[in-house]
Amino acid sequence: MSTDESDGDEGDRNVFGGELAPCGRDPTTGYLRDGYCRDVDGDVGEHTLCAVVTAEFLTYSRERGNDLITPRPEFDFPGLEPGDRWCLCVGRWVEAADAGVAPPVVLGATDESVLRAVDPDRLREHEFDPDGFDPDEFDPDTPE
Repeated sequence: MSTDESDGDEGDRNVFGGELAPCGRDPTTGYLRDGYCRDVDGDVGEHTLCAVVTAEFLTYSRERGNDLITPRPEFDFPGLEPGDRWCLCVGRWVEAADAGVAPPVVLGATDESVLRAVDPDRLREHEFDPDGFDPDEFDPDTPE
């Protein structure tokens, strides 16, 4: 479903088929900066996947030319910190997953259109778990 409306649209569905939940409002995310990772006409980057960004992912993204850390007020972009929820481009998330650095996904706030590019099992493998999440952890496989 595509929409250009800026408030909750009953047609927006998450990967479970339920109503799309907001991803984040601090900072406010979404292609429309309405807090939702909805499928929007004109969004060529497909900012439809809600992730909780990690330090590792932010570093990875910056190294690939997409600096999500530095504020860019001219684009209404506050800069992100580990632990922020943000609507990511599906392609960048897949690239990060292939590299082993994908941030966890908030499935209820991820648009169903993501399923065209990502297998549901792969999304579930990366489902956000608030109890086991450390946004500053750089390498979860490194023993302490």
